[in-house]
Amino acid sequence: MEKLEFNQYQSLANELMSKEATNQPLLNAALGLAGESGEFVDIIKKHLFQGHDLDKEHLKEELGDILWYIAEACKGLDITLEEVARRNIEKLHQRFKGNHFDSERSKTR
Repeated sequence: MEKLEFNQYQSLANELMSKEATNQPLLNAALGLAGESGEFVDIIKKHLFQGHDLDKEHLKEELGDILWYIAEACKGLDITLEEVARRNIEKLHQRFKGNHFDSERSKTR
């Protein structure tokens, strides 16, 4: 499969959004993120506490669904996925000053 850029994914996802979702994309995205994140967490819970194998393929599917709703939220905010990704990396570099996450520094930030 060829490389898929953030903004290309966002464009393709936006083409597939339902008409109902385009009326209130932020609300639909927020509700969708909550639901899909819950499904992701449930798979991990079942693995850790109920003896299920860790189903990485299912987790990958749920991450894809989460990404879909993030793209929808970006549409509602009139921003791009690339902007979100870039801003997040800038924030993390600023926060950690080029170092890796440190739990002690996290407590005092």
